[in-house]
Amino acid sequence: MIVKMKFLSISGPRTDIDRVCDVYLSKYEMQLENAVTELRTTQNLLPFVEVNPYKEPLAKAEQFAGLLPSGEYHTDHTLTTEEILALIRDVNHDYLDIQENKELLKKKKDELTGKLNVLEPFRSLDLDVHKVLHYRYMHVRFGRIDLDHYQKLEKYLFDDLNAIFLEGTRTENYVYGCYFAANSDTSRVDAVFNSMHFERITVSDEYIGTPQVACETLKEEIEETQKAIDQLEEDTRSLMESHASELMGARKRLEELSNNFDVRKMAARIEDDNKEDYYILCGWMGEKDVEAFVKEAENDHRVLIVVEEEREKFFGDPPTKLKNPKIFKPFEMFIKMYGLPAHDEMDPTIFVALTYTFIFGAMFGDVGQGLCLFLIGGIIYLTKKANLAGIISVAGLFSTFFGFMFGSVFGFEDILPARWLRPVSAMTDLPFIGQLNTVFVVAIAFGMALNILVMLFHIVNAIRARDTENIWFSNNGLAGLVFYGFLVLTVVLFMTGHKTPGNILMAIFLGVPVVLFLFKEPLTNLVERNHKKIEEGKVMFLVQGFFELFETMLSYFSNTLSYVRIGAFAVSHAAIMEVVLMLSGATDGSPNIIGLVIGNIVVCGLEGLVVGIQVLRLEYYEMFSRFYKGTGREFKPFKNHKKA
Repeated sequence: MIVKMKFLSISGPRTDIDRVCDVYLSKYEMQLENAVTELRTTQNLLPFVEVNPYKEPLAKAEQFAGLLPSGEYHTDHTLTTEEILALIRDVNHDYLDIQENKELLKKKKDELTGKLNVLEPFRSLDLDVHKVLHYRYMHVRFGRIDLDHYQKLEKYLFDDLNAIFLEGTRTENYVYGCYFAANSDTSRVDAVFNSMHFERITVSDEYIGTPQVACETLKEEIEETQKAIDQLEEDTRSLMESHASELMGARKRLEELSNNFDVRKMAARIEDDNKEDYYILCGWMGEKDVEAFVKEAENDHRVLIVVEEEREKFFGDPPTKLKNPKIFKPFEMFIKMYGLPAHDEMDPTIFVALTYTFIFGAMFGDVGQGLCLFLIGGIIYLTKKANLAGIISVAGLFSTFFGFMFGSVFGFEDILPARWLRPVSAMTDLPFIGQLNTVFVVAIAFGMALNILVMLFHIVNAIRARDTENIWFSNNGLAGLVFYGFLVLTVVLFMTGHKTPGNILMAIFLGVPVVLFLFKEPLTNLVERNHKKIEEGKVMFLVQGFFELFETMLSYFSNTLSYVRIGAFAVSHAAIMEVVLMLSGATDGSPNIIGLVIGNIVVCGLEGLVVGIQVLRLEYYEMFSRFYKGTGREFKPFKNHKKA
């Protein structure tokens, strides 16, 4: 069902807006509208331009709460707003001090790691780094050379160079090391090595001892620095844990305060030179919530509530809020996928829930597979709150019911007796047609009954919308109901061997509705006393009317035949399971259990998916198209709403 909405405006002293949001709007669901736009006829309306002071503290509180180790913490609700802000400031001060020290240590670690990476390729060299970098009569150059160039250097030039090369680490592509040259030969040796693409690496002279000793020293310093960083991270966790309950309460309260303050975006204010400034909030609220809100605030002299009875004053129709029993709640997903009902439409949720699950069960009747769908869907819905799983669970119950009616358990039809019929073998004799599968006949009859029902729904919706044409003259209105209903009655009487209506009755009950279909536009204008001329001319009007009439007749026929798929899937399910039993050897008396299980899983998954889609297609294209528009907008309440 659709909750009846009322438009109301709330006003009071400007400084009292946060209290009103906190005390009242947190209890009752209200969709706020922009007061400056909705109440534009009111004089001196101005928007709020204040900056939300709770945004930054809230962001800090969320950051600090995120730093808490996983687990459940008590929430402290005793702190006042001032105490919460002071808490956030104090914790943030200590946190920033820790972070500053942590960043310094990280920078130091990065520097040490960089130095280690430089020295690592030379750690096998047996020399004192500090001493060789300060030789008086010779120079040393550290670096690397491409392996190919090093081999050329080694083969052709070393004998002619007054230099010594000490090899360190050799990788797949490079040779790391250093060469020594006398001061007088340094320039020539450097030129030769540069021509061989020797890449110099700067090594600091701060290290005492061999590169091996220097690397070990650097590793120790890095480990000590990492321990200090880990300790600071532990200090951060300890800081947050020591204030865990206060932080959890602060985050929740700051979120409420921030949301309350953001209400100003939808509010308007009135400036008065002589008196206190006032705020105005307006929006939609459910009728019962309005009554409770007005009653609770009747003694609050700082709050003025005005409930508007004439909705036409305001822009747009009321938003749509659906309220259905819990068992039907998951099916609201299908309604939202198509479009929410407008405020003057009927809510089709219960209708969809009943027809969808019933048709699904008829098309997929199997006790075993139905129970599996019911249990698996129910478990997922209870744990994950997935609406689709809830729908599958309820549909599984109807599959189980029809499984008993068809006598089918995991495809076996010799375990349970059929309480109604076997879809594959049940046949019915019909006049003029001959023998036809019974489930096809029942599916067509069921489709006819559904078509008549949705036409009644269409008339109800048209009455609510005061739509004269759709009440009386449309193919889904009263004229269409008479036409289609009389056809159904005639077919049923003929197929059951009873006497059909005479020519006069057929002319009246079929001919008159056809005339109404054809001239529905001028007849509507006549009833509504709207003296509107036919713009396209009489000939074009008749030609257009003829083709529309042809389309209407075709839609009646195709719409009715669409329900044959219910019987077709019921028969195909039984036939597919016969194939599964045959392939698994069950028909020979020696069933392969693994084959049976896999076959049932495949059929349950694939056929269940196809059946679910086909039933949804019937709902949308054969039923909804006849009575439902789905033009409503969703009710979106103030986001700080909470239940006590």
